[in-house]
Amino acid sequence: MTERPTISSRWRTRALIGVPAILLTWAAFRPPDSNSRDEDKFTVVATTGQVGDVARQIGRDHVNVTTLMGPGVDPHLFKASESNVIDLIEADLILYSGIHLEGNLAEVLEQAEKQIPTTAVTEGIPEADLIMPLDDSFYGNPDPHFWFDPTLWTMATDQVAEAFAMADPANAEEYRANAEEYKVEVMALDAWAAERFVDVPEQSRILVTAHDAFGYLGRRYGLEVAGLQGISTSSEAGVRDVQNIADLITANEVKAIFVESSVPRRTIEAVQVAVADRGWNVAIGDALYSDALGDADTPEGTWLGMMRYNIDTIVSGLTGEDHTT
Repeated sequence: MTERPTISSRWRTRALIGVPAILLTWAAFRPPDSNSRDEDKFTVVATTGQVGDVARQIGRDHVNVTTLMGPGVDPHLFKASESNVIDLIEADLILYSGIHLEGNLAEVLEQAEKQIPTTAVTEGIPEADLIMPLDDSFYGNPDPHFWFDPTLWTMATDQVAEAFAMADPANAEEYRANAEEYKVEVMALDAWAAERFVDVPEQSRILVTAHDAFGYLGRRYGLEVAGLQGISTSSEAGVRDVQNIADLITANEVKAIFVESSVPRRTIEAVQVAVADRGWNVAIGDALYSDALGDADTPEGTWLGMMRYNIDTIVSGLTGEDHTT
């Protein structure tokens, strides 16, 4: 990251040459909205809900955080709108997830980085800790859904704290202290999650979801994970994928499979039908949060709340408790 710039929004806009010209022209001559911003705070733009949440946990009263991708938005398919471009060019700091999660924003982020401090929260995660798909389901890149492993989430927390410290040195120690407090909460959740998964019998520890977003959670807590689509939702599930997963579910008498809040339900329903054809009834559990958090005014609108909800939902489904249909 570079030092916090004082360059004007007009010249920042011209730097974003990868954005359609009509957006840049509009943004270049847009007057600053002084009424919508607290001048005592610096402005952070985060791409995903997860990144936005950790930014708020660390920045607290010193920052204004804008998140580009709200509840139900799929980051694999997201494309910047005119208002998104305006948010980016007026930011003091841009935070994004990285590992190619925001593939369609790559060029915009590259151009923004030339004038605005821009940080991938995954920069501090060792490559050896990332999951490489066994096939080419994510174009030869690591699985980007790292936030489902709390130990990796603490590394991202440190990365954000250092980005804040560089952007706002006067409050650097406070950001680092906030990060340490938050990491205690993250690891407490990790311990609780491990205890919850003890309730799931060994044979039932198979997590079937709409797309392959839960590999890190499976690795951390001892679950076999099978997704109908690949790591990116831009891939399509075929008939063979449905049949193979239906065989896996039937052979292991898996009690529940799961939809996701940011992925259409239809492919999981196709699996349920295929399993029924094999003589086994599998329930569809409540929707999990994968690439997006829940609504801002709910517990699931935070990383901690999203994780608690997902883990309770998975355990309830796999053990045959309520929360399934």
